Amino acid sequence: MPTTLIDNVLESLRIGLGFLWVAAWAIIMGLVITSLVQVYVSKERMAKVLGEGDLSGLTKATLFGAASSGCSFGAVAIGKGLFKKGAHVVNFLAFMFASTNLIVELGLMILLLLGWEFLVAELLGGIVLIAVMALIVHLTLPENLFEDVRAELTQRDSKQGVTEDPTCGMEGKDEYSLVTDGGETVKFCSAGCMETYEQEMASSGGWRDELLSWGGWYKLGNQYRKEWSMIWTDVIAGFLISGFVIVFVPQWVWNALFLQGDGLLVSAENAIMGVAIAVISFVGSMGNVPFAVALWGGGVSFAGVIAFVYADLVTIPVLNVYRKYYGWKVMAYILGVFFVTMAFSGFLMEELFDALTIIPNLAGGQTATEQTYFELNYTFYLNLIAFALSGFLFYVYRRGLGAPDQYRDPVCGMQTDEDDPTATYDDETYHFCSASCKRVFENNPDDYTDVQPVATQTGGQAHDHD
Repeated sequence: MPTTLIDNVLESLRIGLGFLWVAAWAIIMGLVITSLVQVYVSKERMAKVLGEGDLSGLTKATLFGAASSGCSFGAVAIGKGLFKKGAHVVNFLAFMFASTNLIVELGLMILLLLGWEFLVAELLGGIVLIAVMALIVHLTLPENLFEDVRAELTQRDSKQGVTEDPTCGMEGKDEYSLVTDGGETVKFCSAGCMETYEQEMASSGGWRDELLSWGGWYKLGNQYRKEWSMIWTDVIAGFLISGFVIVFVPQWVWNALFLQGDGLLVSAENAIMGVAIAVISFVGSMGNVPFAVALWGGGVSFAGVIAFVYADLVTIPVLNVYRKYYGWKVMAYILGVFFVTMAFSGFLMEELFDALTIIPNLAGGQTATEQTYFELNYTFYLNLIAFALSGFLFYVYRRGLGAPDQYRDPVCGMQTDEDDPTATYDDETYHFCSASCKRVFENNPDDYTDVQPVATQTGGQAHDHD
């Protein structure tokens, strides 16, 4: 019986969702780790040291990027903020490379879907990318190009009233603004970032103390939610597209685009074509990893696949952001530098791994259509743990446990507002999420009066929210 279109569509979905199932726990755990670093590593301290174009500044930019979000658009926006504040060109470009190639969740996905060889190539290649890019920029940077653009960017943003979100560096919006006790108006890109700022103002004690309080877990849950909000569309699209590419794209297409065989010319062509495919793929961030699996399954060489993975900073939507931020000349310069850097690094990784005889053997494993994804194995149990942790963090955030600038129910810790039930005890007014919590309080008020009825206000004195 011939295979029908419906059968192919179902098989595509099975593969795409299967990839997602295999990588789910790694994505979640990676984002939790990233969120911890984002919350408890001071960005302000790091941003102050990125103004020098020396090795020290480059190293710090790399570490700062590796501790940041894996979203391509987020990396570009934060890079713009660093650039405006005086970061050297090499350093803000290095930050973008590191924040899209050296992050935990990306490494775990590559390990699970492509294997340890690709993980090593990604980590080592991330360092090579930054080194090659720095060398090219130092050799080719047009005099005053970026300095003129920096001045124009600062002047334009000032004229338009654009301010950077102090928590993430992205553009702040009028609807998410507050005035501090010092009279300064601070704008944020989203309600989540505004909550992060308020939480930082309300914090007391170190990170160990905070993680023993609801306030610390609320901060982590808020950051985790923000990380997901930036990448979920790329992740879902990448997995689903990979399934359809594997099923529907015939082998002759890959053979026509990528040279077959061995030799330097083949490696170089495959690396260049890998970056070119990334430019037009519209899949960025972590979504390009499952797409890379489709390329690998289509017989594309190691150089082509790893170069494709490197290239999420040159997709057409991201290039358009460069154009809007910096203009056509700088966009063209960044594209040229990044394209050469990514293709050369992919080529170099294949030659190095070939010399070490550690390029994986594609013929030795199962194809995507042969694999069984949904089994009762370690993936199942790791996903259960990861989903439970994810659910807990979203629960803490949704319930508002430890949230700043809110009335808090002293019984359950949930956020409340002025329209909810209240009770007065010992000249203090307490707010409740429901009548049942109010009754519990009234039956034993002394058990709950050690809870602050109103969280600390931004810029004020910090209270203990335990």
